[in-house]
Amino acid sequence: MKLLLLADIEDRGLWDYWAPEKTAGYDLIVSCGDLSPDYLEFLTTVANIPLLYVRGNHDSLYDHHPPLGCIDIDDTVYNFHGLRILGLGGSMRYHDGKDMYTEKQMHKRIRHLEGMLRFTGGFDLFVSHAPCLGFGDGKDPAHRGFACFNDLLTRWGPKYMVYGHVHASYGASFQREIIHPAGTKLINACGRYPLVLSGSDYPAEGRTGSLFYDLYIRRTHHLSV
Repeated sequence: MKLLLLADIEDRGLWDYWAPEKTAGYDLIVSCGDLSPDYLEFLTTVANIPLLYVRGNHDSLYDHHPPLGCIDIDDTVYNFHGLRILGLGGSMRYHDGKDMYTEKQMHKRIRHLEGMLRFTGGFDLFVSHAPCLGFGDGKDPAHRGFACFNDLLTRWGPKYMVYGHVHASYGASFQREIIHPAGTKLINACGRYPLVLSGSDYPAEGRTGSLFYDLYIRRTHHLSV
């Protein structure tokens, strides 16, 4: 499975100078936030593949112009051919505004997902806008990561976490890939980044080991028992 990861900066090569070969071979597009809804609409249309997104801290435009044809995965676990994808958008709160959260508020969002995560047996890919505290985040309040994300990775051990918010132009605070102590590979998707998943990165569809979730997936996707 091949994913096109996006965040923060609209890539002119994919927008102004798009050509079919630039999105050929991808199965899914994932946006980590702070991107124009027109850009996301364009990409899912020309690539003719699904596009999942979470909101960044500069996506208030989505309130009246959500990216049409795209799928909002904030505060849910989305199944894509067996790949369980958890979405939690927004950044650390550094002033009053939408899509920004205190550490306590983000922890509460995660707590509300506890039942769903037990049902799905966890998740394989964590999509956020903000990074984890201490791993690829910035020193300033606006770009500090969430400590509760570290706890989330430690508890569930997903294979990957993808995020944005910290731009490549920020210098030393930008790191494209980091291995978290939980074993999760952290990927900053700023701009665009291809991610190729192997069959060992996620369970076969309906074969997670979570009894009721697997039964639900098999029935809704008409899979053999």
